[in-house]
Amino acid sequence: MGRLEGKVAIVTGAGSGIGRAAAALFAGEGAKVVGADLRDAEFTVDAGDEAGVAALVAETVARHGGIDVAFANAGISGGFAGLFEQDAAEWQRILRTNLIGPFLAIKYAAPAIARRGGGSIICTASVAGLRSGAGGPAYSASKAGVINLVAVAAQQLSGSGVRVNAICPGLIETGMTRPIFEAAHGAGKSDRIGRLNPLRRGGVPEEVARVALFLASAESSYVNGHALVVDGGLSSSHPFTKQEYGKSAF
Repeated sequence: MGRLEGKVAIVTGAGSGIGRAAAALFAGEGAKVVGADLRDAEFTVDAGDEAGVAALVAETVARHGGIDVAFANAGISGGFAGLFEQDAAEWQRILRTNLIGPFLAIKYAAPAIARRGGGSIICTASVAGLRSGAGGPAYSASKAGVINLVAVAAQQLSGSGVRVNAICPGLIETGMTRPIFEAAHGAGKSDRIGRLNPLRRGGVPEEVARVALFLASAESSYVNGHALVVDGGLSSSHPFTKQEYGKSAF
């Protein structure tokens, strides 16, 4: 019997990377999975669009009778431009997907999950949300917001049986990070990928998906309001990146 046997799960950002790996793993463990993305998924949904997320949840409940798990995984990078190289419109675009998206997933999925007697909401954050140096300013701020959001949501859902947690991936080879990996491969510097973490390598989507499965399943029944780091040990220390005013840190 699978670890999610009989459960209904929504996965956003299911068209590629971590979302695709998680959707496949959840299904393999017995869940009925509803995948959503802007493309290459069962449902075409903009994670930052309130009407679209509300419709996704309503349609899932109508089709499958309820929801037990919601994995708010959709996200965008936004590049590595410095603070003084971005404008408010770019910040709004990044925050819309990366932070408002998880907020909407919680807002609409939590009541449906509570009606089933409880379950799990998982949001993809990042090690970039823990400290500087792992992403661009807007991206990092958005992921820090996700980490706080799950703590706030866990408290506001007290007594509902709905758990809310975040995953903080490090450098994972996905569509979003592909340019980093391709540049390293093309320059003959593949051995430098992930060199700042103790495992000395980048990760793959399946490694994050397995953590999402843990948080989705009853095995994590006493884990709530937590940000679980999956980064090969990167955040166990403080890798140094020199930054100077007036110069891009990247």
